[in-house]
Amino acid sequence: MESGAAAADPGPGRFPFPYTPYRIQEQFMEALYAALEAGRVGIFESPTGTGKSLSLICGALAWLRDWEEKRRQEEEQLLALGQDAPSPQQARPGSADTAGQPDWVTAFVQRKEERDKVDRLKEEQIRRKKREERLEKIRQNVQLKYAAKRKRCEEDEAKRLLQLSKEALSQGAGEDALDQLDHNEEELILAEYESDDEKKVVSGLEEDDDDDLEEEHVTKIYYCSRTHSQLSQFVREVQKSPFGKDTRLVTLGSRQNLCVNEEVRRLGALQLINDRCMEMQKNKHEKKSSEENEGKKRRVSRTVCPFYSFEQMQFLRDEVLVEVKDIEQLVSLGREAKACPYYGSRFAIPAAQLVVLPYQMLLHEPTRNAAGIKLKDQVVIIDEAHNLIDTITCIHSAEVSGSQLCCAHSQLSQYMERYRKRLKAKNLMYIKQILYLLEQFVAMLGGNVNQNPGCQAVSQTGTVLKSINDFLFQSQIDNINLFKVQRYCEKSLISRKLFGFVERYGGPASAVKTNKENQKVAGLQDFLLTLQQGSDKEAGTQSPPVEAEHDQLRAASPLMQIEGFLSALTNANQDGRVILNKQGTVAQSSLKFLLLNPAVHFAKVVEECRAVIIAGGTMQPVADFREQLLCCAGVDPARIVEFSCGHVIPPENILPIILCSGPSNQQLEFTYQTRDLPQMMDETGRILCNLCNVIPGGVVCFFPSYEYEKQVYGHWEKTGLLSRLAARKKIFQEPKKANQVEQVLVEYAKCIKRCSQTGGQMTGALLLSVVGGKMSEGINFSDDLGRCVIMVGMPYPNIKSPELQEKMTWLDKTMPRAGGQAPSRVLIENLCMKAVNQSIGRAIRHQKDFASIVLLDHRYARPAIFNKLPQWIRERTQVKAAFGSAFAELRKVRTPCILCHCSPLSSSGPL
Repeated sequence: MESGAAAADPGPGRFPFPYTPYRIQEQFMEALYAALEAGRVGIFESPTGTGKSLSLICGALAWLRDWEEKRRQEEEQLLALGQDAPSPQQARPGSADTAGQPDWVTAFVQRKEERDKVDRLKEEQIRRKKREERLEKIRQNVQLKYAAKRKRCEEDEAKRLLQLSKEALSQGAGEDALDQLDHNEEELILAEYESDDEKKVVSGLEEDDDDDLEEEHVTKIYYCSRTHSQLSQFVREVQKSPFGKDTRLVTLGSRQNLCVNEEVRRLGALQLINDRCMEMQKNKHEKKSSEENEGKKRRVSRTVCPFYSFEQMQFLRDEVLVEVKDIEQLVSLGREAKACPYYGSRFAIPAAQLVVLPYQMLLHEPTRNAAGIKLKDQVVIIDEAHNLIDTITCIHSAEVSGSQLCCAHSQLSQYMERYRKRLKAKNLMYIKQILYLLEQFVAMLGGNVNQNPGCQAVSQTGTVLKSINDFLFQSQIDNINLFKVQRYCEKSLISRKLFGFVERYGGPASAVKTNKENQKVAGLQDFLLTLQQGSDKEAGTQSPPVEAEHDQLRAASPLMQIEGFLSALTNANQDGRVILNKQGTVAQSSLKFLLLNPAVHFAKVVEECRAVIIAGGTMQPVADFREQLLCCAGVDPARIVEFSCGHVIPPENILPIILCSGPSNQQLEFTYQTRDLPQMMDETGRILCNLCNVIPGGVVCFFPSYEYEKQVYGHWEKTGLLSRLAARKKIFQEPKKANQVEQVLVEYAKCIKRCSQTGGQMTGALLLSVVGGKMSEGINFSDDLGRCVIMVGMPYPNIKSPELQEKMTWLDKTMPRAGGQAPSRVLIENLCMKAVNQSIGRAIRHQKDFASIVLLDHRYARPAIFNKLPQWIRERTQVKAAFGSAFAELRKVRTPCILCHCSPLSSSGPL
């Protein structure tokens, strides 16, 4: 790893850019280049609308281009020296060195190391030259694509005819079916589990795969973000950048997003798709080995994936590396080439210069290893990282309900009884261990697995937190090796087999062969039915359509969820807690693993990588990242760099105000004790009435919670304030259901556009939203959609939450006091201000945008809170003790002289 960032500063002229960059973009790229060159861990903040994505692309790829050029020059020098170097035999003996070794021995060792290095460089050069020639041939010769496509069609036709012949032969051979299960049921039987130390299958590849797959990983940049849509947007930015033509980029995604096998895609749920895909790969290996062993008894043929062909995926890999493609283009190419995009894209990782992938794939080590991602000496950029700590915590936490535990126990018991004669001893041993674990988990909730959980009342309700070790001892499972059970679940695909079993026999229309079997399966059907009825009663209302598929999966295959909980229990005792949440019945109760120390799962990333960049539009307050994540992960404070830039908008285009009192001089302090008072809700309504009277377009008002927004709305209805508001702005409320958000936003935007065109008394719309809700992140209220953002109170988290209390206790025990404040107090303030900063950042989205931001609570003016606002907002914020002076400033926002580039949408005066 090299150091000396200042010497490596390329200067602003060295960054190719699609247009003349803003000065803050140049500063961002310079700081990024220096951090990558020096091998730092950087926290970078660049507000939305300042071209952060392009700055990341051009700064990082400029560094990579220079790095590759430097490596090439060093290789050439080494190769030239290697040709001129004398052989070890020519080294002459002399005096002993300081370690007691003669000079000729030292020289021999050095020369051997140099020769080995030169040999490796030559091999690497040959591989690189072959790859470049292959990709260039594909670029230049389009006919190769058509030749490959024609060959695939011919192979498909040959396979189809061969299959028809095999089916015709099998129909003629009258097999004795008395002792056999039918074809579909054969697939439900667990394969023999030979050993806990069985050889690992790397990404499901055939053993005789080409050596090309062992290609050494070139120095690359891993770029990750939260959602596939954000990744696609980033890839489109790369395509438009000066690096778009000659960058080898590959986009990774989940099977749910990349699978092109319609039979598998129809399963819908991610876990089912994963398991089915793995099962089809396994079938391919078994089919191959059975073909090699003709003497053995023929097994029933099992389904294999037609898209999982090494030759086709090699073709896809090359196509991916030739030209930058986003996920949609990758899937289209996979369908056309009849090659799996999920595995084909992974084959492209070693040679890729830029790998684009979702958070979870990089932050979860087993997923990272399965994908073939190697972080050693590579660069990682994590974008949209404001919620990185929460993301790591969520990925490694898990929760299971009493209903799921009982359901899984019943399903697994029925499965074991039906196939007992066909299961090997080791399978039976592990199934019995899993059944015992389920029994003990239900017992910890005060229930019995053999009774309906919906009918079992819990004697002592409440929440209890236990350390991992205490939970294992008290549930009497400390003698079971959870690592082995976890590995068995993963390798045997037991949850997939169980899901297939329930899918086949769990429904009322299912039929089986014998009366005895009918009785057994009827028991399973009845039990599942009672569970379903019990959960319906608990819910009280029907699940929304968007959640129905997820609920169906949870009911049909609870073991998949339980596997995650078992995996979580393998964490170190000090890094997590188990929460026993006992409600009215066992079905309503749950077990949850809470990860307290996310740094343990981030440590390997920062240890292995050359450099790590954590970037976002709003990263303040950064203390959480520095203390909870980086320092706890063992990062030397000297290695951490911070960069924050201003906004590209002129200072007069944003007006942030901290309002300390309302129109009737009521002090604004929305604590839990005061916010429910009628006078506080009245004062909030009066402020909104005045602001909506003078601010054109859209106004977005954020409340601390759905419950408080509902309470205030109801109060305004009774007092008549709501009708006064509705006279100036059409009122919209943020829905709780995710599938209704789009519709509300469309209607909100239509209303604002209609009002701006027609004029009249109605000047736009008011959107009542919730901090941390569907509209506080990822949605742009640009231009007229958000001319003013109002924050009602300070959205502190619920400190009565057992999970938060445990996290606060853990921080106070493990972290030093900061600035005289307890770490738990700092956490509460940081959680609040992160939520505030995300919400108020919704309005300003580009250089010519303008808006006002009004914070309704005098506590925002306290230095400890004020300093946690983003720098570009903080340096322009005005603190107003009285409403009159604040209102005078806000009235200016609608005048052309302030905005310079925009005419007012309304000329209405105040109330």
